[in-house]
Amino acid sequence: MRTISTAERRARLALRHRLAPDRRTDDPAETARSLVALHATDPATVYLSAAARSRNLVPSALEAALYDDRTLLRLLAMRRTMFVVPVELAPVLQASCADALAAKQLVRYSGFIEQSGVPDARAFFAATAEETHAALLKLGKATGVQLSKEVPALRTTVQLAPGKSYSTATNITTWVLVTLGLQGRIVRGRPNGSWISSQYVWQPAEAWIPGGVPVMPAKEARAALVRAWLRAFGPAPVSDVKWWTGWTVADVKAALAEIATVEVDLDGVPGIVLADDVEPVAAPEPWAALLPALDPTPMGWKERGWFLGPHAPALFDRSGNVGPTVWWDGRVVGGWAQRADGEIAVRFLEDAGSQARAAVAAEAERIAAFYGNIRAVPRFRTPLERELSA
Repeated sequence: MRTISTAERRARLALRHRLAPDRRTDDPAETARSLVALHATDPATVYLSAAARSRNLVPSALEAALYDDRTLLRLLAMRRTMFVVPVELAPVLQASCADALAAKQLVRYSGFIEQSGVPDARAFFAATAEETHAALLKLGKATGVQLSKEVPALRTTVQLAPGKSYSTATNITTWVLVTLGLQGRIVRGRPNGSWISSQYVWQPAEAWIPGGVPVMPAKEARAALVRAWLRAFGPAPVSDVKWWTGWTVADVKAALAEIATVEVDLDGVPGIVLADDVEPVAAPEPWAALLPALDPTPMGWKERGWFLGPHAPALFDRSGNVGPTVWWDGRVVGGWAQRADGEIAVRFLEDAGSQARAAVAAEAERIAAFYGNIRAVPRFRTPLERELSA
């Protein structure tokens, strides 16, 4: 059995995730392809993840890729998490993840509506969604508020937990739009505000993909997604595949049965790698990076000890969301935060040496310049980030 050491896993991470200086790119779509998808729950993460892997990227170039060139697409996929993905990957994510999520959300939202006394709630929800989609096709783009003026049913008020003291009322606009998005029929377009805003304008999927998202068999799509993940994140234990996809054990096994993998030893831990990806990888020169909260690299594996060490309590919140991390030569050595005056404050959690300190300082200056006048607080605050930003 081939043994792939922790040192080689770190080398693969550096090269494939475009963190080694000679692998960096100013093409946001290429960055996304290298990582399969960019985490986008926090809009700032997309920009900062791309900036960390670039040479001279500016925010407007990423905005152009998203909203002008439309080589990137924002959608909900694995673990019902928001991602920005290369547009050609949309059919894979739609069939492997989003379709199942859409079915679950339709049942959930219809149940809430039915509890509020609306008869034949599922038919009502489906009809409202159809009317909303038709209105968006007519308008070309619109906010939820604008669509609710065109489609009065979107203003239907639903009582959550009726009869309970903690019951709250909400309208169904967001539910319908999220479901249409999960069905691959509408897309989150350019936000109102700066690149850290999440107040998106909705557009038909056809505005990104002529004819809409192509239909793909779920079995084929799941195999394609696991293959792409292993190319970017492998080798890894099978448990990491299950965690990242959010699928059942049966779905993961079925996907793996469709692709050629071999078992490997990861310094005493069993793992798998693509059968055509077993050749040794040489380590690049030492490198530094400041990765943002929810970056796809630290969020790419469930088992993180081989690059994280003992630093999780300072760098993760209680729900498992990673904060801003400082990397040196393939491992996490500290954390960082943006202060109110724009300064990037860094703290090492271990002694990484003078070369690391100098390289990290240079990265901090580069990231501060990328922010410019923008001030962004991560959606999920972590202990060290809170302390450094104070």
